Amino acid sequence: MIQKKNPANLTEGSIVRGLLGFAVPLFLGQLLQQLYNMADAWVVGNFAENEAFAAVSMASHISFLIIGFFNGIAIGGGVVISRYFGAKNEKETERAIHTNFLFGIGASVLSTIVGVLLVPRLLVWMHTPESVMPHALVYFRIYFGGVSTIIMYNICMAIMRALGDSLHPLYYLIVSSCMNVALDLLFVAGFHWGVGGAAVATVLSQGLSAVLCIVRMCKIKDYTGLDFRKLKIYRDVLSQVIHQGLPSGLQNSVISIGNLVVQANINSFGAYAISGHGAYSKIEGLVFLPIMSMSMALPTFISQNLGAGEYRRAKKGAFFGIMSGMVMAELVGLVLYAGCGQALQLFVDTPEAIRFGMIHGHTVALFFFLLAFSHCAAGVMRGCGKAMIPMAVMLASWCGIRIVYVTAALKVVNEFQMISWAYPLTWTISSGAFLYYMKKIDWTRGFES
Repeated sequence: MIQKKNPANLTEGSIVRGLLGFAVPLFLGQLLQQLYNMADAWVVGNFAENEAFAAVSMASHISFLIIGFFNGIAIGGGVVISRYFGAKNEKETERAIHTNFLFGIGASVLSTIVGVLLVPRLLVWMHTPESVMPHALVYFRIYFGGVSTIIMYNICMAIMRALGDSLHPLYYLIVSSCMNVALDLLFVAGFHWGVGGAAVATVLSQGLSAVLCIVRMCKIKDYTGLDFRKLKIYRDVLSQVIHQGLPSGLQNSVISIGNLVVQANINSFGAYAISGHGAYSKIEGLVFLPIMSMSMALPTFISQNLGAGEYRRAKKGAFFGIMSGMVMAELVGLVLYAGCGQALQLFVDTPEAIRFGMIHGHTVALFFFLLAFSHCAAGVMRGCGKAMIPMAVMLASWCGIRIVYVTAALKVVNEFQMISWAYPLTWTISSGAFLYYMKKIDWTRGFES
């Protein structure tokens, strides 16, 4: 049976309704993605020892170093697809879809090789405590052994979102998230496999969502569908994808290196600091999802409208997206500031770990509006083809300045809170830089220039 699709055209109708209608499924999808991580953290935190939880807590920084690079390329591919789709160019849209998918297969193989070889050395370089190291090695060997499932899901999701379809990836995540929770309980709480069980559950559940996405794309029988017989790397399209996506990929990876330096300094305060900061990171990742979803919706909205020549509409959408993101972020920050201690107890029950988590949360939560502005402004820049700007701004502030500050600050005052202040400081700097660029350049003509 041939299944037709109804991609969302974001170049027509109400801007507010269009952006929110596209962003809400992204929010729910990101929420379920976080549940993958939170399910691992909750089950390991409650059914395994503190060192196992510390190992899982470090997972996001290390995995994003490699996966984030290819996810950045996927974002660039999404921008290219959105622009052609908005311009109603069927031939180029089809070529871009198949080039992106084939690129994802190659990225999957490369990520597995690099992850398996690189991670043990990274753990040593980060001064991972000896009690945590065996758990971390088990987790990452399994995780990167099956990382192709995660890469391919992200590639397929980027393609579907570029065409305005944020609903079907959400449906598939609902199924795979339920599977992830069930497998976590079975492998960790039931079989007592520890962090290895959590890693196996993540790989299998992500694999299910990737398969469901691919099946959906293959059932579409028009130019927006996937046909394995048409898989080919079109050099001109790949060149555009690399041009738009490489800055984001490099940004993700280099910022991850900065985060690893910060994590190494956190590790120096011991396993409770790792657990407390890791628990807070899980909470922040959850409550910040509405803002991240808006920043993820903006590149597709901006790219489709610029491709269709709707410059005024693109500007209005950018203003609404940025302002709504900042307001939501500050409201979330106030709530998190007030309830940080209670929230941390969902993941850790050790008073010392909770103390570290509260130090970090009370330092950064009230500055969320700056983080939201930076993310949303970066989304606008990527959507208009100016991916070099967010790369330069974020590498300079979120990596370079953050590393210099943490290294210098701890030599002057060796207290955990000095690490936490690195985040509001660098969010302020990046927000100022984005505001300058958005006022200085005519970003609506980004593709033309």
